Amino acid sequence: MPDIDIDFANRDQILAKIKHVPARLQNRKHNTGVYTHRVPVDPFKGLCTLDHKAADDAGYFKLDMLNVSIYKDVRDEHHLQQLMDHEPIWELLQHEDFADQVFHVSGHSELMRKLKPSNISELAATLAIIRPSKRYLESANWDRIHKEVWVQPTNNQYYFKKAHAFSYAMAVVVHMNLICEKLGY
Repeated sequence: MPDIDIDFANRDQILAKIKHVPARLQNRKHNTGVYTHRVPVDPFKGLCTLDHKAADDAGYFKLDMLNVSIYKDVRDEHHLQQLMDHEPIWELLQHEDFADQVFHVSGHSELMRKLKPSNISELAATLAIIRPSKRYLESANWDRIHKEVWVQPTNNQYYFKKAHAFSYAMAVVVHMNLICEKLGY
């Protein structure tokens, strides 16, 4: 089954408007997953009776609706498009004070200084290298990184799929540009 993540400034606003059942993660509520179609429901807990992996195997389709607070400062669709289209000041990611303010990059300023991403493709790969299965690439050159970073690991370690990494890289660009916008750059 595909893995669909949808980002919201406030996911509760949309969830209040659509009928849904929260997904189950082991014996508790999944933090982000919901079903918008009929699934077996625990009448006491209001959750899907199946763990999200078992539900996936049974053919149920889960959506992950994520709270991504950076979007609270996006005024409208036009503003978002401007933030996405504007080339960020890539060098800012090499400065810990700036990098530690940025969504998904915070706490990884050393890696940002080491790899110096300067475009969306490099930033997506850098975000993937943060994950355990690809951390071995942190000192590699960009040719090697681009050849290996999207290869699924055989050891079942967590890795970032290419589609997720590029989506998050674009969110990082939006956040970088929002920060610069607030600072008057």
